[in-house]
Amino acid sequence: MNPYSSLSDDFYINMNLSTEMELPSSRETVLHFFEQVQKKYPEMRNFYSRDKRDFVLEEDKDSGSYRWCTVEPRRMCSGLVNPASIEDAVAQHRHALDIAPYALSISTLDCESLDFLLGFDFSYKGNHNQLIAEALGVFPAMESLGNIPGSTIINNEPNMTFALDEECRLQCRISIEPRTNAYQIRTGEYQEEQLSVFITARQYGSLAADQTYVETLDRLHQVCCDLVDDYVVDAILQPLARTIAMG
Repeated sequence: MNPYSSLSDDFYINMNLSTEMELPSSRETVLHFFEQVQKKYPEMRNFYSRDKRDFVLEEDKDSGSYRWCTVEPRRMCSGLVNPASIEDAVAQHRHALDIAPYALSISTLDCESLDFLLGFDFSYKGNHNQLIAEALGVFPAMESLGNIPGSTIINNEPNMTFALDEECRLQCRISIEPRTNAYQIRTGEYQEEQLSVFITARQYGSLAADQTYVETLDRLHQVCCDLVDDYVVDAILQPLARTIAMG
């Protein structure tokens, strides 16, 4: 069961592994990696390239829930949109990280960063920036700026990054991304677009000799879910959902 599915219109769990060195891009290597992914998830059968060096394997998107995986010049990514369970998505990311050292020659020394991301999308037709201010408030020192006669908020992207260790190698970031632009505000012509909330746990730098990518992912997964459960649901997700429903 997915405990987060009712909190937003769309929910997804992504993993991003960024490397210091460029990943192999030969036909044989890339296809071999994706074949290993497809053996585990046979519905992932849509393969294509974008920008010549970005390769994508994904499921059909028609059902609203789908898996995807990419290999880029210095990044390997995996994602599951609207998963049936958290564990289903984590298992997919574990599989990608388990085969990457062999299929893509990715050493634990080569790690620039490993991300575990929970994303929540809210469909909203209107000024996302104003919605954020109404639902979550603004920084107290800037609160009075909203009372300037004739003023309209056109850019409001709250975000905070904090470290969970003394070396600042384990970091968490909470960010809110509106998609309303000045033209829409000026004309009053809004399209229904996605307002996104991202919660990311990131491990920086090479892993220790006794660490694996899978073990590190499991730690990031736990950190990220604890952050959502203990803080983000009550402080961000539910206020946004309530304000949208009232609007």
